[in-house]
Amino acid sequence: MLLYIIAYYQHYFQEGDFMKYKIEMIYRHGTDTAVLKELRDDICSVKIGAQGGVVKAELETKKEITVKKFRLTVPYEYSSNSRIFANGFQSWTDSREYMPHEKMSELNPLVELFINSPLGAPTGLNRSGDGTFHKYPRKKGIFYGFSYGYVRNGDRTELFGSMSERTGYTILTFDAANGLIHIDKDLEGKTFSADSVSEIMSFVRIAGDYNAVFDKYFDLLNIAPPKAKRACGYTTWYNYYGNVTEKVVDRDLEAMAECKINIDFFQIDDGYQNAIGDWLITDKVKFPSGMKAVADAIHSQGIKAGLWLAPFAGVKKSELFKKHPDWFIKDKNGKPYITGPNWGTFYALDIYNHDAREYIKHVFDTVLNEWGYDLVKLDFLYAAAVLPLHGKTRGEIMCDAMDLLRECCGDKLILGCGVPLMPAFGKVDYCRIGADVKNHWAPVKFTTREDVSTPHGVNNSIFRRHLDGRAFMNDPDVFFLRNNNMKMSFEKRTLLAKINSLFGSLLFVSDNVGDYDEEQMRVLKDVFTSQKAEILSAEYTGKKRITVKYRLDSEENTISFNPDNGCMD
Repeated sequence: MLLYIIAYYQHYFQEGDFMKYKIEMIYRHGTDTAVLKELRDDICSVKIGAQGGVVKAELETKKEITVKKFRLTVPYEYSSNSRIFANGFQSWTDSREYMPHEKMSELNPLVELFINSPLGAPTGLNRSGDGTFHKYPRKKGIFYGFSYGYVRNGDRTELFGSMSERTGYTILTFDAANGLIHIDKDLEGKTFSADSVSEIMSFVRIAGDYNAVFDKYFDLLNIAPPKAKRACGYTTWYNYYGNVTEKVVDRDLEAMAECKINIDFFQIDDGYQNAIGDWLITDKVKFPSGMKAVADAIHSQGIKAGLWLAPFAGVKKSELFKKHPDWFIKDKNGKPYITGPNWGTFYALDIYNHDAREYIKHVFDTVLNEWGYDLVKLDFLYAAAVLPLHGKTRGEIMCDAMDLLRECCGDKLILGCGVPLMPAFGKVDYCRIGADVKNHWAPVKFTTREDVSTPHGVNNSIFRRHLDGRAFMNDPDVFFLRNNNMKMSFEKRTLLAKINSLFGSLLFVSDNVGDYDEEQMRVLKDVFTSQKAEILSAEYTGKKRITVKYRLDSEENTISFNPDNGCMD
């Protein structure tokens, strides 16, 4: 049975700034079903305190309880011109600034109803996002996100940020319609023992200049700037997808070498392996020489070799799943739990299963030490934490999963993808911060907020720019310059390249540069050799208009474009 408790507290958040907090908690204890207006001291109590700008909520229990929800609500005064940013759930989740009168990117109601229904659940369509544990608001003026967010008024930015996701994901809802900010902790699956004191939430509220606010936030998080540098290179995915072959790799590698452009990485993506999960069983038809030989060929050109893996994923047809179905996450009925729709649905390894954990370590030892790859692109990482497991929350599991990956990779480079971002802070060297791009630029009707979309990716590149060089180096996904297999005008291709250059620190193409003409090669060289620009401002200046002002080589410049279709002024 559920015990629903509402309590009210008043507390000084920081000197000179009086703040009222409304606390709401739902938890389970025995068979008591009472609804109270105060905390029951004989069961538990919550203490709110602040020190050094960090607000902490501690739960003191007299008896064992299982918490389903903890919410702290703060009154907040928005202006009609406020810009609100709520960070999306994971790498691909659409994330941008909104004004109070707007509504978050619309999901198709019928599609949403289907994917959350018993008929839609087996498709796994809702598993890559937060749809299984958080409800999408269909109202103007309500914006939610994970871990951190801000309200910006002109040059003043006010950030609310979690200090840790190890107790559970922090969900911030900016309710401009009612003048509130809700800070929720996803504590589903967490049991607190009797006679214990546990920190269940810690966050900061920082106001000031946009860059200064994020500098302060990451300083408080004690996350050092990434050691990785701005880099450029090539990836196979966006031209060949799963049809990549050794011959294609050899051809495109040779073409890149012949064009005399120094690149940092040449990365092989999905398609080299026997099946998802069988990372060490190479498709001998497509890659007859094996993956070590491919790495050696890349190294012979003075380039670092990269390889794609989805380390927690496995499909039914894989040898991994056939031989070890017990290694995978299970639902409440003891059956393997579908964690996403890709490859006809896939499953995820339970990172707390000893044998599964040893298998993951063996994979990385082989790829990094025997085959010799320098960088691994690790994808679909969210899958490790789709369900609360073993008395741990989703956020706790995700943090443990990232710790495991860092341990496995040692000093080798990690490009994270499909990952809730805060657990990846300081754990990966590069990280995707937006959706996969397409070979055309067109508005999208969202099936989920993680849909493949060029407009989607562009928005995220711009409005998650504050993570670049602080949490990791931002990967905005690829840009295209090729003519074949392309539905985007050259003007739009160069715009995408420009945006990636301005806002990203990992600049990749998927083109066979041997097919480039002089203009395409000129643009490629400009992007790959460009210096990092100073972004002066970037915001929506109309319903469908983004204006970016930046300084490069002491010269101030402006670009303005429609993010839905890529058309410039």
